[in-house]
Amino acid sequence: MEKYVIFGGNRLCGTVRIGGGKNSVLTILPACLLSKGVCTIYDVPKLSDVNVMQEVLECLGAKVERSGSTMVVDVSNVSTVELPDRLTRMMRASNLVMGPILSRFHHVKLAYPGGCSIGSRPMDQHLRGLKLLGAQIVEKHGYIEAKADRLVGNEICLDFPSVGATENLMMAATLAEGVTTIRNTAREPEIVDLQNFLNSMGAKVRGAGTDVIKIEGVKELTSAEHTIIPDRIEAGTFMVIAAATGGDILIKNVIPEHVEAVISKLKEAGVEITEDSEGIRVRGKERTRGVDYKTMPFPGFPTDMQAQLMVLMAISEGTSIVTETIFENRFKHVDEFRRMGADIKVEGRVAIIKGVKNLSGAYVETSDLRAGAALVTAGLVAEGATVVDNIHLIDRGYDSFDQKLRNLGAQILRVNGIKERR
Repeated sequence: MEKYVIFGGNRLCGTVRIGGGKNSVLTILPACLLSKGVCTIYDVPKLSDVNVMQEVLECLGAKVERSGSTMVVDVSNVSTVELPDRLTRMMRASNLVMGPILSRFHHVKLAYPGGCSIGSRPMDQHLRGLKLLGAQIVEKHGYIEAKADRLVGNEICLDFPSVGATENLMMAATLAEGVTTIRNTAREPEIVDLQNFLNSMGAKVRGAGTDVIKIEGVKELTSAEHTIIPDRIEAGTFMVIAAATGGDILIKNVIPEHVEAVISKLKEAGVEITEDSEGIRVRGKERTRGVDYKTMPFPGFPTDMQAQLMVLMAISEGTSIVTETIFENRFKHVDEFRRMGADIKVEGRVAIIKGVKNLSGAYVETSDLRAGAALVTAGLVAEGATVVDNIHLIDRGYDSFDQKLRNLGAQILRVNGIKERR
């Protein structure tokens, strides 16, 4: 299994371009299933999750061609409405085919989806919403099967602003009869991106970015072209890397409004951040201040940045308190940070961090995608060599991560064959 070997201590400087958003493209690609034509998607990142989603579409009968960062998706010959277990258990986002397939083909069957082990992510809001649109749903032996002769618009109020449920129900409602109103929706930028794509195909969706979305059903959707928004989590990760290494990095292809919560906390910690027409420039300090932060749905501080910012807090002056409100099992990286000399105590969903002057290189293991990015960040600032295992999880969300870091001056290698920790 491949690993990263990192020799820390370098001050990272230079320019990095952020790729298309992982969480956006994994919603836009399933949305192509609603079209009766060909969709062309630009700025698609090279990620293992995107490869899985491509295979999902191809298993359903779609023809997918990829050239560089462009994907052309032809769904005119889609006929299968059932996904194999192997694919659905590999990736959580596989459940996003439910809404489009059910809406267009009136029948869908798939196994409960998998993904990173970061906590419970139930399907109940997805299924309750689909039932309100008229679907008959059977859950049996680990499978979900939904049928509907025709979905009909309705009023839906989510118990929690779930991103996945908001997206699935938006897509399902585009071809439903009448008007659907979804309340207490998630407000993430990826949902606005989905709305823009759906409307470019001829859908009538409005309200994305607020907590109420209205969808007026149409009879069919057509071909469209769309450029994926920049990945705000990749951007936030490089911002923290610049701060943690005392570096100076210009981050291009980033929408500042999408990373405001991260910018705010970095500035509070004493990091210098400037914005101009080229992008966001982050200049680290010799030592930052500890700050408290709590993960919240957008526009609050993103749970997907919790682990990365914790690295900076681990080497900042003073004490920081981190509260994780989204997932109950998202502090697995703390034990690995401790191996590197961090002083962190976890009490339930709260982590108390006492800043230390230095981290030390160690053999550490990635538990999930964002924890992996955080461990790489820790390795970049640690004294000596750090080996990061299970980096296939990092490949799920970061395109050419090691190459981008080397371009900034990092000493990082991707290798095979290093003896595992006992």
